[in-house]
Amino acid sequence: MPSDPLTPEQREIRELVRDLARERIAPRAAEIDKSAEFPWDVVELFREHELLGLPYDEPYGGTGTGALMLLVAIEEVSKVCATSGLILAVQELGSLAIKLAGTAEQKQRWLPNLASGEWLAAYALTEAGSGSDSAAMRTEARRDGDEYVLNGGKRFITNAGVAHVYTVFAKTDPAADHAGISAFVVEADTPGFEVGRIEPKMGVKGSTTGELHFDDCRIPAKNLLGEEGEGFKIAMRVLDRSRPGVAAQGLGIAQGATDYALEYAKGRETMGRPIAQHQLIQGKLADMEAQCEAARGVLYKVGMLIDEGADGADLTKHSAMCKLLCTDAAMDVTTEAVQILGGYGYISEYPVERMMRDAKITQIYEGTNEIQRLVIAREMVRENRAFLLAGVG
Repeated sequence: MPSDPLTPEQREIRELVRDLARERIAPRAAEIDKSAEFPWDVVELFREHELLGLPYDEPYGGTGTGALMLLVAIEEVSKVCATSGLILAVQELGSLAIKLAGTAEQKQRWLPNLASGEWLAAYALTEAGSGSDSAAMRTEARRDGDEYVLNGGKRFITNAGVAHVYTVFAKTDPAADHAGISAFVVEADTPGFEVGRIEPKMGVKGSTTGELHFDDCRIPAKNLLGEEGEGFKIAMRVLDRSRPGVAAQGLGIAQGATDYALEYAKGRETMGRPIAQHQLIQGKLADMEAQCEAARGVLYKVGMLIDEGADGADLTKHSAMCKLLCTDAAMDVTTEAVQILGGYGYISEYPVERMMRDAKITQIYEGTNEIQRLVIAREMVRENRAFLLAGVG
């Protein structure tokens, strides 16, 4: 893969996003973290520059610039503010099920308002008792004539309370495990749907994370995505394409921390010279930069795979790998950045403290990194089996 696989048009968009991030979002990052309030001004900035249209094709009002371009944008924004980068990633996450499984009518109904940024999206799979084990979900959807009636709840849902459209997974056949899960679109003003507690968090504080409650929530039957029982397959196809967004957020955090630590090390002197000239600090900086660059290579490869139409096992494996590598890099690199700054790294006056807190969640949501390792190993075993069955072994 070339060191920079972007086209001239994509590089131009990257520069636009980079300038917006540095000039408009970076000065807001500390206050967003301190106030823990959703940054509607950043949403408006994204709307003005059509960045919320990055996940969508041109027929629906999007930019049509592809998955790789979206990942680059998330990375650039997350270098200065992980909360703001997450807005772009979740806009993609919340609408992917519509793009993958929606009918032409459903796409036309919801995607244009999402592409313009007029509406925000959310993805509601996780429950208090079902995170990695989605078959354990308890939310149910019962067919009643031309409607479905939803009862239950979701937890740890990003964009809770600010989204206009929620992709919700519920059991239409409670006895059927994964095969009983179906996918629906629930609009925020639907009677019987309420947003509950908004969680106080360690990091990405400006992003809302909350509970959803469904109490005899009636939605039109036409809000079903795909067929009954296809929800789990839809959810897994979504995650194959959304995990790279979290990976891009993690990579952005890591690169932002590396860049800041380098500038600090060039200016901070001990024993008569900048600490960037001390070999132990140089070793840390070198490892940080190498880890970012290696992770970026895998992330960009996945973006290109998606743009080329990849699906199935190969995408699943590479998506899991990029999520694992980029988000582990985020935690490793930000920890080292704090160490390079010493006592200054531990106080909130300097951004690496916030970056380290923001980094931790990237190893947890969109499938924990322990789950990513299981996914990668499972696909490796399947590949080996195919290799042996081909008679080559």
